[in-house]
Amino acid sequence: MSEDTTPSLIRIARESGESDTAPPVDLGVRVRELRKARGWTLEQAAGQAGLARSTLSKIENGQMSPTYDALKKLAVGLEISVPQLFTPPAAEKINGRMAVTKSGEGAAKATVTYEHELLADTLRKKQMLPYRARIRARSMEEFDGWVRHDGEEFLYVLTGVVQLFTEFYEPVELRRGDSAYYDGTMGHNVVSTSAEDATILWVTSLI
Repeated sequence: MSEDTTPSLIRIARESGESDTAPPVDLGVRVRELRKARGWTLEQAAGQAGLARSTLSKIENGQMSPTYDALKKLAVGLEISVPQLFTPPAAEKINGRMAVTKSGEGAAKATVTYEHELLADTLRKKQMLPYRARIRARSMEEFDGWVRHDGEEFLYVLTGVVQLFTEFYEPVELRRGDSAYYDGTMGHNVVSTSAEDATILWVTSLI
C-alpha cells in the first residue's frame, strides 16, 4: 500500500453508500417471529416462558406492555438474552449480497509503489475492503513514511517474495502461501524482494 493513496481507498470504501438507521423493533412482531422460527404454537411458547397463553397473545398483538419480569421469562423461554428481544437479526439488515470479480476485471488504482486491483468494488457499505496488489517497491526509501489507517488488515502472498516492514517488529520475509494479520494503526509497508513484482491479496477491515 502507498501512504498517499491507500488511506483514501479505505476512506472512500467506508463512506460509500448512504448511512441508514434501523427502525425501532416492534416487540410483539419480534416475539412472534422468534416463536414461529422455533416452530412453536402459542401454547408451547407460553409454557416454555412460564406465561399464560393469553398474556403471550396480548404481547404479540401489542395489546399490553410486558413487565421486566415477563421479559426475562420470555428471553429464558426463547433461549436468548433480553436485549435480543429488541434487536433485529443481522440477516434483516442485508440479505443475499454477492459480488463476483473475474480475474483482471477489478477496478485498477496504480501508485508509485503498488498497483491495486479493487475486488467486489460494486458492493457498497462493505465491512471489508479486498484487493489484489502488485508490489512495485523494492526498498523502504520509495515510501513517504509509514502507512497507517484504522482497522485490521490481512495480507496473503500470491506470487513472489515480499518483505513486510512494521513499526514495532523486525522485517518479515513472506513467500507464496504465507500470510500476516496485523493492526492497521501500526505503521507498515511491503516491498518485493523477488526478481519479479510480487502479488498479494490484501483485505482491510472497514469497521
